Amino acid sequence: MLCTQGSRSSNPGLQLANAFGVINSARIPSLRNAFGVINSTMDYLTAKLPDLITAANNIAAETKSTFGPLSPAQLNWKPSAERWSVAQCFDHLLTSNKGYFPTIEGVIAGVKPTFWQRMPVLPGLAAKLLIKSLDPKSTRKIKAPQKFQPAQSDISASVIDDFVDQQARMVEKMKSTEHLDLEKIVITSPVAAAVTYSLMDAYRIIVVHEQRHFEQAKRVTEEAAFPA
Repeated sequence: MLCTQGSRSSNPGLQLANAFGVINSARIPSLRNAFGVINSTMDYLTAKLPDLITAANNIAAETKSTFGPLSPAQLNWKPSAERWSVAQCFDHLLTSNKGYFPTIEGVIAGVKPTFWQRMPVLPGLAAKLLIKSLDPKSTRKIKAPQKFQPAQSDISASVIDDFVDQQARMVEKMKSTEHLDLEKIVITSPVAAAVTYSLMDAYRIIVVHEQRHFEQAKRVTEEAAFPA
């Protein structure tokens, strides 16, 4: 699985990357887009909303076509005790993405920012650290906290449809906020209340995180021992 054993870093970006399950880049030679083509043009530090919406829709479509036909046994098959199954990858995404919805809905409803969200420097700093930590070139191994670990027992085959449905709702939220100045709207991370970043950066984090785990799940199906 993408998460590894190890001590927790004091670096806030790495702590957040911890929650998203970053691994040694030797196991992810390059970040690819949802169609398996290396994306050499998208810079996640500066990616704009239309490109992120397109990427999110592509990930959902490819998830459905690639993993939707798999049987429950195939979805729950693990290459080893230490690695995640396809189902665990998407169960993890469902859990981590779920935390963003109340915050985004609060932005849409006009909820006033918290003390941490009003801090002038920390939001941009935390986002850059996190996005860089999620970059495939990162070589640091990080263990995901318990709250973001996927289920350890057999996961329902509905996990793929559940992710696709959640992704459609996420895209709706993205579109619902496209008229706002997303770079200036600061939100609290679902990982740690004291960590903040812009809503624009939140969308960047969500998409790059999903692409990482899509590729992880795809590699599971390419294992020689993957059940037929």
